Amino acid sequence: MKNPLHLLGFRDKHVCPWWCCFFFDNVLRRGLHCPETILRPYVTPGDTILDVGPGMGYFTIPLARMVGEKGRVIAADVQPEMLRFLRRRAERAGVSHRVETHLCRPETLGVDVRVDFILAFWMVHEVPNQEDFFRELKSVLKPLGSILVSEPKIHVSRAMFNR
Repeated sequence: MKNPLHLLGFRDKHVCPWWCCFFFDNVLRRGLHCPETILRPYVTPGDTILDVGPGMGYFTIPLARMVGEKGRVIAADVQPEMLRFLRRRAERAGVSHRVETHLCRPETLGVDVRVDFILAFWMVHEVPNQEDFFRELKSVLKPLGSILVSEPKIHVSRAMFNR
């Protein structure tokens, strides 16, 4: 018998279906996760930023504004549908020239650019091999760069996060 979750788009136990982002990206979320407040300490105009698992661009669009004309944001996701919606949103927001979308493979990001900042917001729990994932993030991060990882308590306990 086929898994009933497959009918809803849950094909892979690790990846949230693209359509779920319609629930995550809404005006109420700004009260919990205000992008500018969260990201301001890490972002400087002119930075190159890697937004891993950006969904439909909830953080990508504000990041693109924050990096200014000389900066750029690389939005890397394994789902082409996410990147397609993200590109449309970046165009509507007038920042598409600062946003580069990158389709990853499940086993590797495949990004070959050195970055100043990496954002991994509510997505690490979806990565099958987290050790390799963090190794790859470290390899693209500039020496004085920063990484911000945030995970939802519903998926990751404090003990797991601290590991």
